[in-house]
Amino acid sequence: MNLLEINHMKKSFGDLEVIRDFSLSVKEGEVVSIIGPSGSGKSTILRCATLLEQMDDGELIYMGEHAAKSVNGKSVYMSKNVLKKIRSYFGLVFQNFNLFPHYNVLKNIMDAPVTVCKVPKEEAKERALKLLDQLGLAEKGKAYPYQLSGGQQQRVSIARALALQPKILFFDEPTSALDPELTGEVLKVIKELAAQKMTMIIVTHEMQFARELSDRIIFMENGVVVQEGTPDEVFHSDNERIREFIGKIEAVY
Repeated sequence: MNLLEINHMKKSFGDLEVIRDFSLSVKEGEVVSIIGPSGSGKSTILRCATLLEQMDDGELIYMGEHAAKSVNGKSVYMSKNVLKKIRSYFGLVFQNFNLFPHYNVLKNIMDAPVTVCKVPKEEAKERALKLLDQLGLAEKGKAYPYQLSGGQQQRVSIARALALQPKILFFDEPTSALDPELTGEVLKVIKELAAQKMTMIIVTHEMQFARELSDRIIFMENGVVVQEGTPDEVFHSDNERIREFIGKIEAVY
């Protein structure tokens, strides 16, 4: 069974058609990277997949359960209770960390399991401490976000997403707010998650990373999938636009 299915997603903001037609299915343990130029709709796909935005049309299915169905050319979303359950299936790591500045690291990680999932405090704390240890931040539990480097903040952000024990993790440009020195430590964490067979969908501009890590890569432009395939297929594509894009990005990074 697919963990996630997106069928014929469409999304516009006013007159701007951001996603024209996007479909994706992801199996357990797969790592899928989405690449493409700015404005191609990559982040909007993640926002729609994680229910931060509503699709105009299309189907969204997690673990066989519909979050949204397409009815007469329009997405119709399920009840609040169904969506609440579906939200527990995924986690999202933002490019700008989105940590609560007034909470220390431990509370940032424990907050959602305790308040949203009603996990007992002691269990949530145990889970958080284990994740901090796993991510090389064991001594940072009492620190506040402003006391951390960007790389450390992003690792806390990953720990916060993992604390909800999701089936699938989404990353939206997880290293774009970091300088190159700190990028490596975040990519290392994501590689370790891939080795543990965590299902992930990653929007990224890190070409070498996408190439090494992904089972599949999707190249997007103008709201549609230009090519989808294995890293080798995409990186050795006959499509001139894809070759040009990868060449330019690799030259910058």
